[in-house]
Amino acid sequence: MNRFSELPLSQALQQQLARANFITPTPVQAAAIPPALEGRDVLATAQTGTGKTLSFLIPLFERMPKDAKGATALVLLPTRELAMQVLEAWRQLTGSQRGAAIVCGGLAEGPQLEAIRRGVRLIVATPGRLEDYLSRQLVDLSGVKILVLDEVDRMLDMGFKPSIRRIAAALPAARQTLCYSATLSPEIREVAKDYLKNPARVEIGSVLKPSPNVELQTFEVPADKKQELLEHLLGTQPGSFLVFVRTKHGADRVARRLARSGHAATCIHGDRSQSQRNAALRSFAQGRHRVLVATDVAARGIDVPEVAHVVNFDMPKEAEDFVHRVGRTGRASSHGIASTFAVPDETQTLRKMERRLAITTKKYRVRATSAGQARTA
Repeated sequence: MNRFSELPLSQALQQQLARANFITPTPVQAAAIPPALEGRDVLATAQTGTGKTLSFLIPLFERMPKDAKGATALVLLPTRELAMQVLEAWRQLTGSQRGAAIVCGGLAEGPQLEAIRRGVRLIVATPGRLEDYLSRQLVDLSGVKILVLDEVDRMLDMGFKPSIRRIAAALPAARQTLCYSATLSPEIREVAKDYLKNPARVEIGSVLKPSPNVELQTFEVPADKKQELLEHLLGTQPGSFLVFVRTKHGADRVARRLARSGHAATCIHGDRSQSQRNAALRSFAQGRHRVLVATDVAARGIDVPEVAHVVNFDMPKEAEDFVHRVGRTGRASSHGIASTFAVPDETQTLRKMERRLAITTKKYRVRATSAGQARTA
């Protein structure tokens, strides 16, 4: 399949795809949409930024009964930001947000419940809030015909496995299930075995390897020189910067120091309110802030197409996290740079990560005198 127009879709959806300028499917869309349209379960693994959202929304739109009174499709995903992006993609696909409701923490209950009461066909939800609504009998999932588990690897990382199990138990056994993950760990295989029946298997590229469009570099740097090195990169490299730190307090501290130095920086983490997180994402995407400082969990839902430079200010804990972080740049055919800051006692961890991912990063060592004097090791 080279064009969406080749798919057996309704005329209304074909017109909307053309209107939204969706012409050529990405590899994951080309592979996952046909079996999903046939009603098959799908297990898809692909890197972040490959177009997974549209690959499940198109089959949802086509296969949901048009005359149903309540929800017939459910998308479960790990974060509010990701839920809101799926809702925005639904709006692009259908021309309206009518017929869909978001269910997640950090947003007022009233509008969510009112949308459900109006009889939406699609619910996009995080597991914790949806399970809460189920326990209080505020939502009825007995009519759901299609379940999507999106970013299921991250949902498991965040401890949502019991919630997913309880939500799935409230759904009809006779349903279609589409499962999307960046990795295929033993835990993901277990989920697939529990919820999928004879799934079509879609694997796009190596799910544990950064995009070849991303230039990888590592700086061995003393901990007290990281901030200075970051500001040096900002002064010498063009474009937007997405900076990953390990903790919420660390994100606040790095963003404050950057702002004091005259850089347009904002941050996103779990302690910020939903309106603050939305504002930070919007201002970064629109270029009003050049730098977004983020923690891993908060950044999972970030989908900004033009990130020039990812900086691992703190080393990621797992190789998978490295791939997720780096995957925020170098999307589609664009070029990106990913810089990792490693303090001297983290070099062994870095080497293990490189072996695990079968990659080599270009190494620099930062002299203790000035972060601006980086030289090749």
